[in-house]
Amino acid sequence: MSTDQNDRPYRAASELRTERSPKRIRAELGGRVALDTTRALLVWEQPSYPTYFVPTDDVLAELHDTGDTIPAPDGTPGRSHDLRLGDAVATGGALTFPEAHDPALLAQVRVAWAAMDAWFEEDEQVFVHPRDPYTRIDALRSSRHVLIELDGVELAETRDPVVLYETGLIPRYYLPPTDVRRELLVPTDTVTHCPYKGSASYLSLVSDGLDEPDLAWSYAFPTRESLPIAGLVAFHDERVDVTIDGVRQPRPETPRLQIDR
Repeated sequence: MSTDQNDRPYRAASELRTERSPKRIRAELGGRVALDTTRALLVWEQPSYPTYFVPTDDVLAELHDTGDTIPAPDGTPGRSHDLRLGDAVATGGALTFPEAHDPALLAQVRVAWAAMDAWFEEDEQVFVHPRDPYTRIDALRSSRHVLIELDGVELAETRDPVVLYETGLIPRYYLPPTDVRRELLVPTDTVTHCPYKGSASYLSLVSDGLDEPDLAWSYAFPTRESLPIAGLVAFHDERVDVTIDGVRQPRPETPRLQIDR
């Protein structure tokens, strides 16, 4: 397979899944709106999440052909472009597909997510990548007994967790901070972003010879769908021992791209 400027694999045209999005999609470059559309095309270049393709007429930034060609999803030559808006330039930030066999790709521009300063679905900023319309978030209050340990050291225990179920990921147990041994955890500068939950800050375990960086995280101001986990603490099940209702759980082997962000 070939890759584009984001090192994301393209699929063969026969495998390409596309779907029109009803949302208003905007992106900013240099503090100005670089694209504004209600006709975005969701393209699943990989199974995990889609990419936005935008009609050329809805791109407000100037497109300057770099002369480079990159294979389109159907194998035809795609054209690389710089995006320019005032003094701001996103080098190689866009691809067009004028020779595409797949009619869904004609007159479309693929703008690299990282090339823009900010993306919005309607008036809400979205991070990391477009939201998959088939990904669901359920944050459910529970009375399960949850015990978190590492090397025999108890890190947290609660009977009042919130269990977060997210399509394609393992359940995550979010615990009240009063049920977490915060004296063992040190805040770090790490911040990650999730398109479905918001921005997370991290805690490292530093105690009695234990040194586990970014072992736990918390969303102080999660998205609307994830409000029940606001201020709660979750641990990497892959790196701690979790006991649910008296039953020790096997540590999951979660692929890196699916680890909670």
